[in-house]
Amino acid sequence: MKSTANALLNKVEFPVLLAGLVIAGGLWGLVELMEVARATSPHAFDTEILLAFRHAGQPDSPIGPPWLEGAVRDVTALGSSAVLVLITTATIIYLLLIRRPATALFVFVAVAGGQVLSSLLKFEVDRPRPELVSHLVNETSLSFPSGHAMLSAVTYLTLGSLAARFLPDHTTKIFVLGLAVLTTVLVGASRVYLGVHWPSDVLAGWCAGFAWAMLCWLAARLLQRRKVMADTE
Repeated sequence: MKSTANALLNKVEFPVLLAGLVIAGGLWGLVELMEVARATSPHAFDTEILLAFRHAGQPDSPIGPPWLEGAVRDVTALGSSAVLVLITTATIIYLLLIRRPATALFVFVAVAGGQVLSSLLKFEVDRPRPELVSHLVNETSLSFPSGHAMLSAVTYLTLGSLAARFLPDHTTKIFVLGLAVLTTVLVGASRVYLGVHWPSDVLAGWCAGFAWAMLCWLAARLLQRRKVMADTE
């Protein structure tokens, strides 16, 4: 049994194994956080973290210097529907111009599928926005999971992984993928600072977004192996 397991592990490439672990961990985290979101009262860590971004006893007053609030709004815009649609559309048009239609279709399906999944999860859990602190931006949709956090993960990781395929060395690949992850983390954190999401909403968005992005990456890898996406090379 041990020799069989070792032989199987030797056949599985490390990136594929890592992607599988991210998917499994993301799904597990999402399920656990859905239970937190469905609870009748907010979890302690949700309220404590949300209040940590406000001055003590002043739920309308965010911490930090006056310029920070505007900077956080700028960061959160990187995960807005308008910005993500613009980036995705520009990427698809570019891929079509350089005659890579399969890759263009892949990008569309990955990002659009993430949007559909995010909407389904919101309607399934039906969690309202937090009222513990004031909202520093106007939001009208449901709270769980954070669409900004999830779709940032889906979009930036998908585009980052595609861009990394054409980069010459591991250092630049790591830089691009690291930048995609950093942007996703900053966007998610900004949603909590602005008071429009519980921390568990953002964590769930990251879990779902990373899992979906890795699933799409595995699908793209399989399609390439079968020459369906041969034009990605």
